[in-house]
Amino acid sequence: MTTEAKLIDVSGADQSASGLDACRPADDWPPVIVTAERIEAEIARLADAPRPANGRRQTQFVHPSACAIGRGLNPGVQVTLDVLKPGEETAPIRHNSTQVNFCILGGGHTVVGGKRIDFAQYDVWNHPSFVTYRHVNHTKSLHARLTYSNAPLLRLMRVHLVDEHPPMDALVAAKAEAPLDPSRVSPYGSFALGDDGAYLMPYEILINPPAVESKALHWPWGAVRENLDKLAALGKRYVGRRLYLLYNPLTGRFNGTTPSFFATMTIRPPKIIDRPHRHTSSAINYYFHGEGFSVVAGQRYPWKAGDLMVSAPGWAVHNHASLDSPVYELTIQDQPLNIAMESLLWQESLKAAPIVLGAERGFATNRSAQTA
Repeated sequence: MTTEAKLIDVSGADQSASGLDACRPADDWPPVIVTAERIEAEIARLADAPRPANGRRQTQFVHPSACAIGRGLNPGVQVTLDVLKPGEETAPIRHNSTQVNFCILGGGHTVVGGKRIDFAQYDVWNHPSFVTYRHVNHTKSLHARLTYSNAPLLRLMRVHLVDEHPPMDALVAAKAEAPLDPSRVSPYGSFALGDDGAYLMPYEILINPPAVESKALHWPWGAVRENLDKLAALGKRYVGRRLYLLYNPLTGRFNGTTPSFFATMTIRPPKIIDRPHRHTSSAINYYFHGEGFSVVAGQRYPWKAGDLMVSAPGWAVHNHASLDSPVYELTIQDQPLNIAMESLLWQESLKAAPIVLGAERGFATNRSAQTA
């Protein structure tokens, strides 16, 4: 039986935010906070449960607006809480989603693609696509981490591929270069079509793009914090937000930790208030020191150390503020994906028009001198 597409006449339809493509982020995907107390209780529950056969004690944090297939904390990012008791390890696995891991309790090590990464509390590391990995808690203390993944987007595309029984790293042989077969190579190659920059590219280049090695990288908290604290020490003479992107050079101009999203570490000195702004990328914050509040679409949301928050739904006007002590936070935001899709609208000042970051000149600073 043939499945037929629906035909919907949208002639003359209003395709603005109030019409056909109506999108009100703070209404249909509002901020949510998973409190520190709730996370601590879930860590304890997972630790007390019988060990699963694959060793993965894991809970997904799912936004109430998420569909059953996507199961994201925002539309494109899955967040899981993973727990390992002392001496435990997970079974090897691989998948075509990429990950950022953030240790929030204890320590251990990960073996990803044959590389061992020893981590401690507040360390961050990434996992490339379809590379075998496993986690090991070789310490005497309980370990917990947050794992961020682009799996929801791939599930919605129906292409999230998971291999629960992958080959071990030592058995993955390097692919040998096949001898050149002239019958498989177009004699014309890629060439310009006219003078305006348009090209034609043949099939063999389409299916063999330049390969860039995707590495598992590690950002130890001790070294990151040392550099963050230097930003805090700059005082009022520095007018930028005090953060560092945990940058993966693989992502190039898209400014990512993975090709889909970035992880940034921020320090907010006491009593800092950001000015309201908005962007099409969506942000998830984990606060691990201090307390403050966010204002999203006019509503105030208080938060404290240990809270996990969908803090900036895409295109919702928002700003953040610290209270009486410094704030440290990890932010995951799908900015690189939006830059690659040329969809990253950013409005740093609500008095100015939005621009397309990555396609237009960006901003000289992201905070005014008055809020430094």
